[in-house]
Amino acid sequence: MSMYQMETKCIQSGWKPKKGEPRALPIIQSTTFQYENSDQMGRLFDLEDTGYFYTRLQNPTNDYVAQKICDLEGGYAAMLTSSGQAANFYAVFNICEAGDHMVCSSTIYGGTFNLFGVTLKKLGIDVTFVDPDASSEEIKKACKPNTKCIFGETIANPSMVVLDIEKFADIAHEAGVPLIIDNTFATPINCRPFEWGADIITHSTTKYMDGHAVSVGGCIVDSGNFDWNAYGDKFKGLTRPDSSYHGVTYTAKFGKGAYITKATVQLMRDLGSIPSPQNAFLLNIGLETLHLRMERHCENAVKAAAYLEEHEKVAWVSYPGLKSSKYYELGQKYMPKGSCGVIAFGLKGGRRVSVSFMDHLEMTSIVTHVADVKTSVLHPASHTHRQLTDEQLVEAGVAPDLIRLSVGIENINDIIADLENALKTV
Repeated sequence: MSMYQMETKCIQSGWKPKKGEPRALPIIQSTTFQYENSDQMGRLFDLEDTGYFYTRLQNPTNDYVAQKICDLEGGYAAMLTSSGQAANFYAVFNICEAGDHMVCSSTIYGGTFNLFGVTLKKLGIDVTFVDPDASSEEIKKACKPNTKCIFGETIANPSMVVLDIEKFADIAHEAGVPLIIDNTFATPINCRPFEWGADIITHSTTKYMDGHAVSVGGCIVDSGNFDWNAYGDKFKGLTRPDSSYHGVTYTAKFGKGAYITKATVQLMRDLGSIPSPQNAFLLNIGLETLHLRMERHCENAVKAAAYLEEHEKVAWVSYPGLKSSKYYELGQKYMPKGSCGVIAFGLKGGRRVSVSFMDHLEMTSIVTHVADVKTSVLHPASHTHRQLTDEQLVEAGVAPDLIRLSVGIENINDIIADLENALKTV
């Protein structure tokens, strides 16, 4: 499908029905798959044949949706996971183990910050958080001999910091490690990080890709471009025999498919964060309109951000689509068609006033979710990031008064009217 435009890929990639098969992606709701004899099954377990035997590892419905996302990102191979957090965990844990180290942008989603800063440390994997706006020289100093990857978000949730992907890719490759980018907010409609040097992409498909807040999921896409063999001593899990899987050496047997194959037959086998085929089916429906929705999300968000920027009760607005944003130029470089529908802003009067404003919204919902068709709002310091200390909040780019507004695809006049009515109360 590489010859088609993105709009066509959203609809046509993945499932390709043959004669007499259903036009819509079928839901293969089965835990197991039958074979005619024992040898056939044995060859699957030996990775000598391709096929399906247990949905915890792979399922046809899931794989067709992964293929679509892979095509949209311009990758080589992809896999679905049960959530975006599972995708980020697998993406890192697939190449890191106890005693290893990673470098990460500090302005990332609070749950991911905790995953890397707390949970991975319990597994013996250390992390150094860096200011994404720091100079290349300063960020390079964070890299160590045991560094295995660098991680960042295209657009940081919720601070709306735009990552300089090329800068981080250059630093990662100079250190001999891959750059992993969470592209959830931008989606491949607005940004394709592989084209700027990223090696692995993750998504919380729960957000814009699903688009309707009906199914939780995640995805990992591998570009196939990182040369694991060139750093064989560093990435032994890929370049040396795997004793837990018949001594297979993934790079030797699967070439560019090594990374995703290992994540499937080793991590998914052992940890089992597989999405249900039903959720993959719902995700595929969302993907079919992703290109249309992202255009409207961005169109509405630019107007809402401009309105807030001019309002006398608003202290500040962070949205890369505004020319006043310090990330406007980076946004134009990496996302010339638009960034996303999420805006960060604060009100004069601080945290108390921000919370009061949210409580007076009517059409806009206060929910933990973000990036679906309905306009929603959240106060990260009180909700998604409440596990962080004040110092960690500052490091993550989350001000105490920060309001995360996820602009939906309703009529923009109704969205602004709801904001206006709530602002009148504070």
